[in-house]
Amino acid sequence: MTEKKLDVIEHLDELRKRLIISALAFLVFLIIGFIYVKDIYLFFMGNLDYKLIVLGPSDIMWIYFHIASLVAITGTLPVAAWQIWLFVRPALKPHERKATVAYIPGVFILFICGLAFGYFFIFPKILSFLINLGSDLMTISFTADKYFRFLINITLPFGIAFELPLVMMFLTTLGIVNPYTITKLRKYAYFILVIIASMISPPEFISHISVAVPLILIYEISVFLSKIVYRKQKGKKLTNTKELTND
Repeated sequence: MTEKKLDVIEHLDELRKRLIISALAFLVFLIIGFIYVKDIYLFFMGNLDYKLIVLGPSDIMWIYFHIASLVAITGTLPVAAWQIWLFVRPALKPHERKATVAYIPGVFILFICGLAFGYFFIFPKILSFLINLGSDLMTISFTADKYFRFLINITLPFGIAFELPLVMMFLTTLGIVNPYTITKLRKYAYFILVIIASMISPPEFISHISVAVPLILIYEISVFLSKIVYRKQKGKKLTNTKELTND
C-alpha cells in the first residue's frame, strides 16, 4: 500500500514538473510575443488598407495580449508535446516510444500549416465576400476588437483541425483507433464538422461552406492516412507471426 502511495506521489511530482516547464515556456513565448507585437499586428493588417478603430484604451491592451497569446500557444505546442512524451514514456513500449518521437515535430508543423491555411486562404475570401456584400450600402470600418476576434475564430480552428491526421495516425499506431470503424461513422462526423463550421464562421451560407468543406477534406485525409498506418501495422504483425511460426 505504501509503495502504491509513493508511486502516485512520484507520478504527481513528475506531472507537476512537466506542467511547470510547459507554463514557463508559455510565459517566455508570451514575452517574445509582446516584444514583437507591433510587427505581428502590422502583418495581420495586410488584408486591410486602413487602420482599425478602438473604442477604449483597454481594447489596445486586449489586442496586444491576444496576439502575444497566439504566439505563446504556437511556441509552447512543441514544448508541451515533448513534456507529455517524457511523462508517458515509461509506460510505453520501445516501438511506441519511437512512433511518438517521430510524431512530435509534426504537431508544430501541422499547427503552423493550419494557421497559414486559415489566414492566407479562408480568412481573406470570407472577409472580402463580407466587405463586398455591404460596400455599396454602408461605410466599412472595423474595430480592432471585432477584427481580431473574427481573425482568431477563423484561423485558430484550422490550426487545431490540421492536427487531426497526425492524431489519427498516432492513435492507429498505438492500436487505439481502427480507421475502418471510424469510416462507418462518417455521416455523423460530417454532421459534427458542419456544426463546428457554422459555429466558427460568420452567420451566412458561403462562409459556412468555405469552412465546412476544408474540415471535411481534413477528416477524409485523416481516415486515408490512418488506413495506410493500419495496413502497415497489420503487415508487420503478420510478418512477425510467420517468423515465429517458422522458428
